[in-house]
Amino acid sequence: MSAPSHHLKARRLGIDTHSETVVFLHKDSPVCRSEGFASLNRIALAAGGRQTVATLYQVVSDILGPHEAGLSDATWEALGLREGDSISARHAPPVESLGMVRGRIFGHPLDETMLHEIVRDIVGGRYSAIEISAFVTACAARPLAADEVRAMTRAMVAVGERLVWDHPVIADKHSVGGLPGNRTTPIIVAICAALGLVMPKTSSRAITSPAGTADTMETLAPVMLDEKTMREVVEREGACIVWGGAVNLSPADDILIRIERALDIDSEGQLIASVLSKKIAAGATHLVLDMPVGPTAKVRDGAAAASLSGGLLKVAEAFGIKACVVPGDGDQPVGRGIGPALEARDVVAVLSGSRHAPMDLRARAILLAGALLELSGTAAPGQGSAMADAALTDGRAWAKFQRICEAQGGMRTPPTSGHRKTLLAAGDGVLTAVDNRRLARLAKLAGAPEDKAAGVEMHVRLGDRLEAGRTPLCTVHAEAVGELAYALGYADVNTEMFRIAQP
Repeated sequence: MSAPSHHLKARRLGIDTHSETVVFLHKDSPVCRSEGFASLNRIALAAGGRQTVATLYQVVSDILGPHEAGLSDATWEALGLREGDSISARHAPPVESLGMVRGRIFGHPLDETMLHEIVRDIVGGRYSAIEISAFVTACAARPLAADEVRAMTRAMVAVGERLVWDHPVIADKHSVGGLPGNRTTPIIVAICAALGLVMPKTSSRAITSPAGTADTMETLAPVMLDEKTMREVVEREGACIVWGGAVNLSPADDILIRIERALDIDSEGQLIASVLSKKIAAGATHLVLDMPVGPTAKVRDGAAAASLSGGLLKVAEAFGIKACVVPGDGDQPVGRGIGPALEARDVVAVLSGSRHAPMDLRARAILLAGALLELSGTAAPGQGSAMADAALTDGRAWAKFQRICEAQGGMRTPPTSGHRKTLLAAGDGVLTAVDNRRLARLAKLAGAPEDKAAGVEMHVRLGDRLEAGRTPLCTVHAEAVGELAYALGYADVNTEMFRIAQP
């Protein structure tokens, strides 16, 4: 027997709860009194054949009437409502898979069926943020076994779309992350596509970083392409660089990542499932994994890199993907820009052969593109980097990139910031360390990635000699005076962002 439902007039309150569905009811409303609803209860809402489960918060002011339901933007959109619509509300049915999560907390393993049910319920909105946190913590405190990682990966693929391509080799690249800048993907795609590889690149937006590849690419061309348009671009140019969210690949990943970042948990098993579920769903057959290693990168040392590399390669092999890991220097940002438009300018500078292009970004892109060319059999062993360099130097990659942008809807010019301030060295000496995490935080406080032109522009590299009050360290870019001031205040108290030693 289903629980009774009550009908309420829906009101959009204009509250951004990101992807979390939230409903607000007056504490003294008849529905709360009759059903015993309390704050943080999970409430099943329905309207016009659509339904969702939302977390309840109660109000005691007159912002809502007794027969009204206030909805967050995410809830409103999930139900497809219009002004004046009514919704029904009732207790959400029990979520059976939560019992499996409780079992995992106490050390019981999860099999493939269990993980499929858990992931399906998470994507279906049946878990609250608190309940997702319990699952994430249970899989981190007691690390996932190898068979659980494979099952988790398969479950994450199963709940989203899966692309199938009519080509024997589908090339892809992924960076493990944790390093500001390092926007090699658009350069690699252009090089590889210019040399005949098929590379339909689906990329992410930033969740906790100053920019994702999709954010950066969006300042150069449209990225919100549906599957039909994406396929047309790939058929025409052999490659694309689009936002993966538009084609619903591994939708569980973004949900889990947001919780992991809030908890500051980044366990190896979940990371492997996160990375490879999206690559499998995108139809990749050959994959190069960029793994920066450094004290303030995501992967801190060689031992961690070796463990993560082994896990990634084993799971990739289990799903029929030919993969290789390319470790790299994670001691400092790659490129000058940190933030969507600033990183886009670095990309264009490298591709167009500008004499002002950041050479570290160019070198890293060539190395990774070369590895992918060799992995796919396009280049002979040891010849990949030379082939990639040639395509970049003679303009083939730049021409291909421009054609990809046009096919995606037209090439754009990245915006420039309205406000900026250059930070100068506080002392004389040699730059010996850069804190990547603090630099990323500085760029975000300046407004990135929401403000596309905001971020940080680097002026120094490790080993540079600095002069107090004269050598520029970086320039903070912002689109609002207040955000610039806030970012500069953060820089003032975080003096360890740039470590200077006496020569």
